[in-house]
Amino acid sequence: MKSSPVRSPRACIVPPFVLDHFARTGEAEQREAALQALRLDSSLRDRRSTSAAARFAVGAVDRRVFVEQAAPPTGTPHRLVYDIHNETTGSAELVRSEGQEPVDDPAVNEAYDGFGDTYKLFWDVFDRDSIDDNGMQLRGIAHYGVDYDNAFWNGEQMVFGDGKLFKRLTLSLDVIGHELQHGVTEHESGLLYQDQSGALNESLSDVFGSLVKQYKQGQTADEADWLIGNDIVGRDFPGKALRDMANPGSAWERDPQPGHMDDFVVTMEDHGGVHINSGIPNKAFHTLATSLGGHGWGDAGSIWYDALRHYRLQPEATFRAFARLTGVTARRLFGRESTQATAVRDAWRAVGVVKPTP
Repeated sequence: MKSSPVRSPRACIVPPFVLDHFARTGEAEQREAALQALRLDSSLRDRRSTSAAARFAVGAVDRRVFVEQAAPPTGTPHRLVYDIHNETTGSAELVRSEGQEPVDDPAVNEAYDGFGDTYKLFWDVFDRDSIDDNGMQLRGIAHYGVDYDNAFWNGEQMVFGDGKLFKRLTLSLDVIGHELQHGVTEHESGLLYQDQSGALNESLSDVFGSLVKQYKQGQTADEADWLIGNDIVGRDFPGKALRDMANPGSAWERDPQPGHMDDFVVTMEDHGGVHINSGIPNKAFHTLATSLGGHGWGDAGSIWYDALRHYRLQPEATFRAFARLTGVTARRLFGRESTQATAVRDAWRAVGVVKPTP
């Protein structure tokens, strides 16, 4: 049955079809872990669809903390990391807030540092002050559930499981950047989480999640690995990462991602394949970044960010609609006959979104 599109999804980093793979083919312990994650994901989706407030009910936090702490100056993140002690409901304990020293909990420290690295990219490069561009607090909940194999943005905060099939979900900077970008996209557009608009939403998160990691490591586009989630896959995972932006469909042995519109997947699963067809705009951005050279967060990143920031996407925006906006943005930023404008057009042509002019 086709799922109803939503504007503020509970966007998970591990797609359902990856968990399905373990549930169908794994050893007994792996099957149980996968089924447990799928059951919890399904329960959270049900709560999200039946109540507008449900996205805030996952790991309730003491809201007094929010108003009692003075906001840091512009250009400084405001991080709050909580521990829910392997529960899925109830109150979470604040264990590290902005400016405090590291605590004796790697997951909490990784979430705190990842939030800071993500904020730094957006502030340094795009002059954006947090998720909402108005200093929004970056809140995270660690140790969600028992060995929960996922992490997600729920519209207000990030939630991390400790993993069993996967390593703890706080280990991956691109995962943290990916999920926080869902918040940015939510604030800047009305994209529905379904079909091409949903796949575009997922792709934007992959793009900026990868750029957060590249910025932290000081890598050029040619030096970057363009992998999403490679730090969290365990030794039993049949591949190197959840997704490969440079070569969609090659991240793991049953990776369904296409890299060209000729191979676009029509499905009723995964909100119409939002984690599958995102491979197409992912490949377009990788092609643009590597063709321009230098740092991916430079000209390529500025074009993608400005297209999202300054041209509000329609709820059902297609890949082609976003391609047009990035073309307009490139011409506005760099000139109609610029190398950047030409490279944008060529990148979308390379993945079949824009057809060559006769």
